[in-house]
Amino acid sequence: MRSLGGNSGRGLAKTIDWWLVACWMVLVFIGWINIYASIHSSEPSSIFDFDSRSGKQFVWIATSVVLAGLILFVINPRLYEGFSLPIYALTILLLIAVIFLGIEVKGSRSWFAFGPVRLQPAEISKISTSLLLATVMSQLGYKISRAKDFIITALIILVPMMIIVLQSETGSALVYVGFIFMLYREGLSGWLIFMIGMAILSFILTLTASTYVAVLVVVGVASLCIFLYSGRFKWWLIGVVPAIVFFAFLPMLMDILSTAVVGAEQMEAIAASIEAGEEVSLPFVMRIKPLYILLGCTLIAMPLLAFQAFREGNRFTYLALLGMVGGILLVFSTDFLFNDVLQDHQRKRIEVLLGLKEDPAGVGYNVMQSKIAIGSGGMFGKGYLKGTQTTYGFVPEQSTDFIFCTIGEEWGFVGTSGVILLYVFLIWRIIRNAERSREGFTRIYGYCVACCIFMHLFINIGMTIGLMPVIGIPLPFVSYGGSSMWAFTVMLFIFIALDRNERKYF
Repeated sequence: MRSLGGNSGRGLAKTIDWWLVACWMVLVFIGWINIYASIHSSEPSSIFDFDSRSGKQFVWIATSVVLAGLILFVINPRLYEGFSLPIYALTILLLIAVIFLGIEVKGSRSWFAFGPVRLQPAEISKISTSLLLATVMSQLGYKISRAKDFIITALIILVPMMIIVLQSETGSALVYVGFIFMLYREGLSGWLIFMIGMAILSFILTLTASTYVAVLVVVGVASLCIFLYSGRFKWWLIGVVPAIVFFAFLPMLMDILSTAVVGAEQMEAIAASIEAGEEVSLPFVMRIKPLYILLGCTLIAMPLLAFQAFREGNRFTYLALLGMVGGILLVFSTDFLFNDVLQDHQRKRIEVLLGLKEDPAGVGYNVMQSKIAIGSGGMFGKGYLKGTQTTYGFVPEQSTDFIFCTIGEEWGFVGTSGVILLYVFLIWRIIRNAERSREGFTRIYGYCVACCIFMHLFINIGMTIGLMPVIGIPLPFVSYGGSSMWAFTVMLFIFIALDRNERKYF
C-alpha cells in the first residue's frame, strides 16, 4: 500500500535523486547549445533570439522546468495510479482525433497546430501507456504468464501503437517495441524476444537474399531450439545439420541437373525467352522448385516431431513448431508487407539501408552527410560553431532528428562518447532506483521510462550513423521540439516524484 504524503519523513535534499535531475539539466543544456550551433549560420542571431529555433527551445526548456517543479512539489504522486486509465483513454481519443483534425507534416498526420505551438499526441501516449501498464501490472494477483493478463497488457501497448502507425509515424510506433524489455523484467519469457528477433531476421533475409534462404534459416533455427530443449543436440548435429547443408546446395544441384537433362544451349534459350517476357513451356525437371522440396520435407517432419512431443509431454516443441509455421508465413508475406503496407519513402529508406539501392542524392543523402559530419569530427571535434557540415547546412533536419551529427562534428568522438555515457548513466540510474522501489507501480513505470529513452537513443543514433532507417525520431532532451521536450521531461520527473515519495520513509 502506498505511503501517505505529508511533511513527515526525510527532507527534500535527501529524497530527490539529484543525480537524475543534474543529468537531465546537462542533456538539456547540451541540446540547446547544439541547436544553436546547427542553425547559427542560416539564422544569424543571438542564442536567445525567440524568432530562431534556439530561442524557441529556450522557451520549451523554461516551461519544462515549470512542469518539473509542478510534478515534484505540487501534484500528489498517488494520483498517477488512480487516474492512469482516464489519462490513457483521453490520449487514445487524441491519437484518433489527430488523424482527422491534425495537420500533415512530411507525410505524417500526427500534429495538432495551435498557432505557433504544435502538439504531437504520440509523445504523450508513451507516458499514458507507461502509467496504465504500471497500474495494471502492479495489481495483486497479476501474472504475465496468465493468458488473460498477457492479452490485456498486449492490448494496452498495441492499441496506441497501431493508431500511430495509421498516422504514418513509424518511428514513434517502433518505440513501443521497447516495452518488451520491461515485460521481460516482469516475467515474460525470453523466447518472445527471440521470436521478434527471428521475425526481423527473416524479413531482412527475404529482402536481401531470397524466400528460399529465409525459409531454410527459419526451419534450421526452429529445429535447433527443439532439439536443444529436449536434450538431443547431438542428434541435431547428426541428422539435421547434414539435411540443412544439402538444402543449402540444392538450388545449385538442381541447376546442374537441369543443365545435364535439358542441355546448356536450350537452357540459355529458355533463359533468354523468359527475360524477353515470352511464354515458355518449361521441361519437367525445371518445374521442380527447391523451395517446394524444402517445404514438402518440412511438412513431413513436423507431424513426426509433434508425435514425439505428444509422447514425451513436451509443450515446448508445439510452441516451436507453431513459431516455425508463423515464421514461414511471415517470409511469404514479406513481399506484401514491403510493397503494399509500407509507404514509398519507407521502402526507399529500407532499401538504401540494406544496400539494395544506392541513392546518395535522395533518401540516402541525409545519412551520407550525417556520416561525413560525424567522421570529420575526429577525436576531439572541430570546435564549437566551427563545423563545416553544420555551418553550411549540408545535413537536413540537423537541429531535430540529426542533432547527434552536430555533436559529432564539433565535439568529436570524445564529445559523442560523453553524451552517450550521460544517457547510459541516466538509464542505469532509473533502473537502479526502480529495482530499489518497494512499490510495483514505481518499479514498472521506471522500467517503462528507461525503455522509452533507450529506444529513442538507439534508433536516433543508429539512423545518424547509417545502422537504422531514417524514420524521424528525436534524441531525448537534446533534439529541438516542444512536444518531445515536454513529454520526456514529464515522463522522467513523474518517476523522480514517485521515487521521492518512497524515499521519504526509508
